[in-house]
Amino acid sequence: MNSKNFELLSSSKVLVTGGAGFIGSNLCETLLHLGATVICLDNFATGKRENLSAFLDHPKFTLIEGDIRSLEDCQKAASGVDFILHQAALGSVPRSINDPITSNDVNISGFLNMLVAARDAGVKRFVYAASSSTYGDSEALPKVEDKIGKPLSPYAITKYVNELYADIFHKTYGLDTIGLRYFNVFGRKQDPNGAYAAVIPKFVMQFMKHESPVINGDGTYSRDFTYIDNVIQMNLLALTTQNDHALNQVYNTAVGDRTNLKELTQLLKKYLSQYDPEIAEVEVKHGPNRAGDIPHSLASVDKAKELMGYEPEYKIEDGLEEAVKWYWQNLGWV
Repeated sequence: MNSKNFELLSSSKVLVTGGAGFIGSNLCETLLHLGATVICLDNFATGKRENLSAFLDHPKFTLIEGDIRSLEDCQKAASGVDFILHQAALGSVPRSINDPITSNDVNISGFLNMLVAARDAGVKRFVYAASSSTYGDSEALPKVEDKIGKPLSPYAITKYVNELYADIFHKTYGLDTIGLRYFNVFGRKQDPNGAYAAVIPKFVMQFMKHESPVINGDGTYSRDFTYIDNVIQMNLLALTTQNDHALNQVYNTAVGDRTNLKELTQLLKKYLSQYDPEIAEVEVKHGPNRAGDIPHSLASVDKAKELMGYEPEYKIEDGLEEAVKWYWQNLGWV
């Protein structure tokens, strides 16, 4: 990724909501490296303070502990900023099925608060985390931005409503927005613990403990697993693109390739067994399919390539090798 293309950020002030989370903290770190002034808004419901530890004392970094469900907190954080990267949300399809009200409050009411705060603060651009769950029951592959199905979970509904609100705020108030439909993002700092841990960090942790991971279904469900550095590139492109046609759009943020869960576990074994050969012998088990899951997910990234010059740098093998290395160095003692 050529940082020269992002030079304008060195004189910019950027708010990252959910900045203590997996994706948000990686964005904060990259923006600081590029010379930007960074404000992080987080209530630490799912974010972690240790994700910020490397730059908490950085002179260009400010942490605001607050909640996007509070309009006052949103307005305080947005005051005087040039750009907003809105990452704050309650992720996880199962979480939304178990507690749809809280997911709705955070992901829709909180999103609306941030849009209002962005509008009132006169920010130049509002870039937000959308989701591949928006494609719902559409069976078409690859997924193309303008063809979606009906949502399959409360979480998917909240993320689709975000796109509708962003579109209305542009048309009604002139706020420039870009939505990034994330596809199964993974990488350093992603939490392997908790009931709603994503599949890759959860399986990595289980393999490191010589515990058998459980695949939901027969292992043929496939995903467009996307390494964090590809996601960072898309966010930076969304912040800095000078192409007016690229604004007020949604983009798949992915690789454009898919891997099924059987293949995923084999790759994880391969890379982890370089550190601990016994992991190669750990058995993988199977359980029932999970409610709200779509069978296959594969993105077309042609729109992002055409309008914003996106070029994913990490295929799944490269990303998994990097992620496994990070987990082993940081959590290998578990």
